[in-house]
Amino acid sequence: MDLQRGVVFDDGDLKADESVPVPEERLDSGLDSLKEEEYREVAAELRELQLGEENPQRPGEPPDWQNQVTEDGDTWLHLAIIHEAKDCIRTTITQSRNTQFLNRQNHQRQSPLHLAVVTNQPDVCQQLLAAGCDPTLVDYNGDTPLHIACYYGNLLCFCVLTQNSQSADLKAAMAAYNYRGLNCLHLASVHGFLSLVENLVVLGADVNAQEQCNGRSALHLAVDQQNLSLVQLLLKNGADPNHVTYGGHSAFHLTYGRQNVEIQKELYPLTRAELRELPDSESDDTEEEEEAESEEEVCYDDIQWNRH
Repeated sequence: MDLQRGVVFDDGDLKADESVPVPEERLDSGLDSLKEEEYREVAAELRELQLGEENPQRPGEPPDWQNQVTEDGDTWLHLAIIHEAKDCIRTTITQSRNTQFLNRQNHQRQSPLHLAVVTNQPDVCQQLLAAGCDPTLVDYNGDTPLHIACYYGNLLCFCVLTQNSQSADLKAAMAAYNYRGLNCLHLASVHGFLSLVENLVVLGADVNAQEQCNGRSALHLAVDQQNLSLVQLLLKNGADPNHVTYGGHSAFHLTYGRQNVEIQKELYPLTRAELRELPDSESDDTEEEEEAESEEEVCYDDIQWNRH
């Protein structure tokens, strides 16, 4: 198929009501900014990225259209994925198999695979992975495509990514922390996606891994979210209730002052006795030290210096 015929550049295709649905919180910058008045500009950019080879391609060099990008750093493939131009996507990927073009990142560090997950196109994810794209690349938030799937609870893309990635790449993606200090298991736990949590643990994710800000494990996060089902699931899959945060707090400590007493009942018999009581606060220790120092102070009022 001629790539120029892969997508129809008709103004009717670029109406706002036919745009890709946008989640409330975006991990990308381009999609949520595509307002109705900007669609014509996007159409113009697509027209400029002509895939026809007007100039003969030099041997060993990529075709000219692979080097053309928009002001946001998007390639033809980025834009085709955003607009879900399936024929164009398929043909572009076929002509770019096992090349770095498939891993080109825009100014937000998003690869085509990132955008395929964001726009919920598991079929495109599969095509990209089969063509040799890298699933371990991170965007400007430090998120791999698998992080994004866990963030949104996108089960279909999650399955495609985990089933079609090399074992080493999958292990690296699951263990990677984004720039907020969270890995895939933490993201799935925070948003309560039980199926993803269970699948991640089965695939080899460390169920006791600590997020890098406070040292909370997925079990701590489940208590924070007051999610009893998630607490039970994590315990069933080997989560350690005696694992403590950087501040020395167990998951049971986080149940104090919370409404869900069932979570406290679940954790109490599994938690060691010394980890059930809240540790002494730092302020209390400081006050005790200050009191001890004040008691040791001795006041002198009869000191003489040079007979004075």
